[in-house]
Amino acid sequence: MLLVAILLAAAAAPVPAAPAAAARAPAPGVVGNCTEGISEQKLPRFVSLKGGSAMLRAGPDDRRFPIQWEYKRRGLPMEVLREYCIWREVRDPDGTVGWMNKSLLTATRTGYITGGVRTLYTAPDVQSRVAWRIEPGTVVTITLCEGAWCRVSNGGRSGYLLRNQMWGTYPNEAVGG
Repeated sequence: MLLVAILLAAAAAPVPAAPAAAARAPAPGVVGNCTEGISEQKLPRFVSLKGGSAMLRAGPDDRRFPIQWEYKRRGLPMEVLREYCIWREVRDPDGTVGWMNKSLLTATRTGYITGGVRTLYTAPDVQSRVAWRIEPGTVVTITLCEGAWCRVSNGGRSGYLLRNQMWGTYPNEAVGG
């Protein structure tokens, strides 16, 4: 009886007012009121994995949210969609979305080769000499993107690739240079 009376009294108690809203609303893509660790960089944006192991979680906390995936590919490009404190909601090249600690990411621009075997050229022109061919799923470092072309490198080799043949840049986004 006493427990029921306490529960009823608690249910009838007035709900405390929510704290006053911050003077400034969070930036688009910023989750909640946490500002510690927020980058203030544009969203969405591309980054890459800093090390050879990175955990993707179901939410922005390493104690409350389980690991969804472990990545073992240094340099894999990721797209940052939102930020919460030191956490970044990211999308991988396959479309999987989850949260990573910002310390696992770097601003180094990389790309993920899509489709079939791709041809890289010595100049940004399909009439130029073939530099080499690259397998789908290969991670490349992006050094420059202008218009439809990007200059990329991997394993000491470099060449020009049509931008739409890799994941890791936005259409017409200028990279490098």
